[in-house]
Amino acid sequence: MVTFTPGLGLVALAVGAAPGPLHVSADNPRYFADPSGRCVYLVGAHTWSNLKDMGPTDPPTAFDYERHLDFLAEHHHNFIRLWHWELTRYGYGGKTTYATPFPWPLTGPGEALDGKPRFDLAQLDPAYFERLRQRVAMAGERGIYVSVMLFEGHGLHASDAPWCWDGHPFNARNNVNGIDGDPNHDGRGTEIQTLAIPAVTALQEVYVRKVLDTLDDLDNVLYEIVNESGAYSTEWQYYLIRLIHEHERGLPKQHPVGMTFQYHRATPGTNQGLFDSPAEWISPNPQGGWRDDPPPADGRKVILNDTDHLWGLGGNVDWVWKSFLRGCNPLFMDPYHIAGDLATGARTWTDHLGRPRDTDPRWDPVRDALGQTLRVAERMDLRRAVPHGELASTGWCLADPGREYAVYLPAGGEVTVDLTAAAGALDVTWFHATGGDGVAGGTVEGGARRALKAPFDGAAAALLLVH
Repeated sequence: MVTFTPGLGLVALAVGAAPGPLHVSADNPRYFADPSGRCVYLVGAHTWSNLKDMGPTDPPTAFDYERHLDFLAEHHHNFIRLWHWELTRYGYGGKTTYATPFPWPLTGPGEALDGKPRFDLAQLDPAYFERLRQRVAMAGERGIYVSVMLFEGHGLHASDAPWCWDGHPFNARNNVNGIDGDPNHDGRGTEIQTLAIPAVTALQEVYVRKVLDTLDDLDNVLYEIVNESGAYSTEWQYYLIRLIHEHERGLPKQHPVGMTFQYHRATPGTNQGLFDSPAEWISPNPQGGWRDDPPPADGRKVILNDTDHLWGLGGNVDWVWKSFLRGCNPLFMDPYHIAGDLATGARTWTDHLGRPRDTDPRWDPVRDALGQTLRVAERMDLRRAVPHGELASTGWCLADPGREYAVYLPAGGEVTVDLTAAAGALDVTWFHATGGDGVAGGTVEGGARRALKAPFDGAAAALLLVH
């Protein structure tokens, strides 16, 4: 429970299900493990306004974070990315979006380009960090792990001019400190996500250390350096990953750090750059089949396979199950908004009875499939589960041969599973791909290849556990 004392801010909380910070599993480095050594499969849906309030009005309507956590729990998710936005306003396709709050206070003197007081970058705003801590803690009480995004890059290089830079605190006209993050004056300021401006790097270091100190005692924390900054950011990201590792060595707890796809039209990064990084986890781009035919995770990094970096908005039920059975942790960039349509604020969706609802139902199968894979994973001992596509006629199998087999049937029907390594009987449970309780399927003898048939129509999964 989160409690407040007037004048002191957030002073006490209890994080629920997470028993300690995650670390890369020594038994199976495709996954993180908790302090007991139990592998933790991460899966979930995240949305843009889950930390900062964002919307078409200034100020934007407050995001109902508690309601969103209820939504995640209903779908049996255990992970989100907590989004950071760097621009006070920005636009895509001519639609303006406002965002608040920020790590630095609006003190003036003088007005910024948006008409508000200018930022004082020499100070940090306690209210921002109280909100950050509260939201991470609230998720932890629901058993949800949170990757805290420290910076955001897509808005700088891809959103509409002029607010792609005119809305940034490091624009020289928006702060009282003389910080100019756009020395070449191209109106984008991507230099701030390099190591080219020592004064900017120093401010970023202060901010990052404050985040680390604010959240260190919470067990459900991971970190992500930046969302979709280009290849120009590589050394800056590596530097900050090492900074986090170094700073946390002096703190009671240490947390995993991630590096995600470096999107940029002119200078995109590569998946190899992610694998070469000092990060514990990565989210790749589509190159190499991560969208349609995810390659088997090999343990070099924990893979959080995120639709945000594969489609932007996209994904389907097959992708969820294929990612799971290839040893990845699938994430969904969810166009979820309590207010309905982000641009108009109107609720445009209805349920099967015609009643207004808060989320686009077209994505429910993906949301449900994510939670269903977690239900299957929770019945397994992932310490020894490895992608073994060759053991199933469908090509989709995660197994500890001889002990447990999770198999996916994209079209339902029958599958042949090679149980040669298993001695004795295995219990079979069938799962609809998009939700529902498991259906007992009796037992099957090991020692040979065995044919199994789903007891219902449609995409299905079978879990076989040694009897």
